[in-house]
Amino acid sequence: MAGGLLRASLIGLLALSAPVWAAKKVDLDYHVRLLPQSDQAEVRLTLAKGEAVRSLDFDLGDGSHYSDFKADGQWQLTPGKQTRGVWRPIGDKPSLTYRVSISHGRKSGSFDTRMTPSWALLRGDDLVPPARLDQQDGIELVSRLQFELPNGWQSVETAWPRIGKNKFRIDNPSRLFDRPTGWMLAGHLGSRRTRLGETEVTVASPQGQGMRRMDVLTLLTFVWPQVQAVYPRHPKKLLIVGANDPMWRGSLGAHESIYLNTRLPLVSESGSSALVRELAQVFGRINDEQRSDWISEGFAEYYAIELVRRAGGMSDERYQALQAKLTKDSQKVTSLRGEQISAAQLAKAVIVLQELDREIRLKTRNKRSLDDVLRGAMHLGTVSTKEFVQLAESVLGESSKVLDSALLQ
Repeated sequence: MAGGLLRASLIGLLALSAPVWAAKKVDLDYHVRLLPQSDQAEVRLTLAKGEAVRSLDFDLGDGSHYSDFKADGQWQLTPGKQTRGVWRPIGDKPSLTYRVSISHGRKSGSFDTRMTPSWALLRGDDLVPPARLDQQDGIELVSRLQFELPNGWQSVETAWPRIGKNKFRIDNPSRLFDRPTGWMLAGHLGSRRTRLGETEVTVASPQGQGMRRMDVLTLLTFVWPQVQAVYPRHPKKLLIVGANDPMWRGSLGAHESIYLNTRLPLVSESGSSALVRELAQVFGRINDEQRSDWISEGFAEYYAIELVRRAGGMSDERYQALQAKLTKDSQKVTSLRGEQISAAQLAKAVIVLQELDREIRLKTRNKRSLDDVLRGAMHLGTVSTKEFVQLAESVLGESSKVLDSALLQ
């Protein structure tokens, strides 16, 4: 029964994503001017036809990063904990212009995003905040992004297809409002490029930041056949950016892009890889709901280990040592549920997924595995713990003893 429901919902999702062939195309251009002297970017949105869009209702967070709004048409700003800005464009080629601060610091003194006199490492998600789009029926917005760089800055990299000098096409079929998301890097850069399968891979960092670009490409080349075997969809382009302290000493995936602090080892002493973990996040694109963060985080950590092991990069002895560490780290965990999970919960989530993989392989005589559960979760896009159990049991063909656990309650 659960499998039937799941298949029906997948068919429904496919029907929803069917293209609208008769849509009238209207240009939406984003122009971004980087201003290192004020640690800001000036962003201008220009619509080819004002009547195509009734309104854009922006979520500006606490509002502190955005200022100097100027609009053709109506602009209404509602300040508060959740500041909103509503633009109702009017006339021919109306535009909305504002400034956004680039450097975002942490309490620790490190930066999530940063602008210096010679480079900027930022997220497109901040340049153009999320918005609810109310547009005329039969309209399809065609979005492009162009950067205006400071004097002397050489280039800019994004995860979007390049269509000209410092110009990119923004097209996200899963969203009505196409905005330039993902990691971006501009300035005096060093970069290396290669093609892996269907994906153009670029590894870029500001000059002098100690990014081991060839090491990153070598590790990716090594695991790529295993990545292709597990994940059914591969991005056309993948951007990996990095910088040294005082950038945050961690790693983070975004739209077809990964940030990696240049001091991080590509493979840790325990055998797990931050780069491969973020790769698993970017390729999987699984969102969780109803306090089920363990699913997306657990999948990413599981495959960070598994992809390296399948590629031959981990001996049996090292794999056993890693298993012992996961068991030790997670021995006090009584529940996996939560909006955000701890390191101990993450270790337990990996153990649960490994046990589930063994259960599936045993019951199906090696015809199915956790890879099939992952692909089902990717089709659903957003998964709760209840849906995950249904999905796993549809792959198993019966109820799961591993998932019949107080950990998931």
